[in-house]
Amino acid sequence: MSLEITTYKTVTAVTQAEYRDRGSRFIAYVYPVQSQDEIKAQIKLLKAEHPKAVHCCYAFRLGFDKTNYRANDDGEPSGSAGKPILGQIDSFEITQVLICVIRYFGGVLLGVPGLIQAYKTVAHDALLQNEIITKDIEQHYNLQFDYTLMNDVMRVLKQHQVTILSQESLLFCSYNVSIPLKDKKDILEVLRKIHGLTIQE
Repeated sequence: MSLEITTYKTVTAVTQAEYRDRGSRFIAYVYPVQSQDEIKAQIKLLKAEHPKAVHCCYAFRLGFDKTNYRANDDGEPSGSAGKPILGQIDSFEITQVLICVIRYFGGVLLGVPGLIQAYKTVAHDALLQNEIITKDIEQHYNLQFDYTLMNDVMRVLKQHQVTILSQESLLFCSYNVSIPLKDKKDILEVLRKIHGLTIQE
């Protein structure tokens, strides 16, 4: 039986690094991302910022099980750009991340080994500039309860440091909360002891 994944490693900021080889410039950008739409928008912005660049190669990995990924060579020889970038994402064991590398051609062909070295090195250097943290995977729940139960519910939420995403407090209260998977069982057990509280996933 496989253990449930309760945490993941990711980057915290946008960072960049530069690498030069025989006139060619490689500029790597690391982005924390949450979706493919965000990735597409970011790549489009970066290409607009570097209209004279010959290539914008990238790799990303999304999802806590890390099964959603892509490596793109953007016209470089197959496997010489996207794959080395993805290799660096995997060597740092991170997800929810996009790395783009802009290349300005310097007039000298580097060959596949030279390209692999350049894309790998610049992606690695850009990741070294970043802070990599471990985050809890959280699950969202909706709590519904009578206003008279407000103190009891809030006590549990504060005690277990549960994040309140949104709340509506009238005669009847509706709270959307985010509970870390690693503490889910314990927190739900305590909440279920509050008579009259409804919990929905």
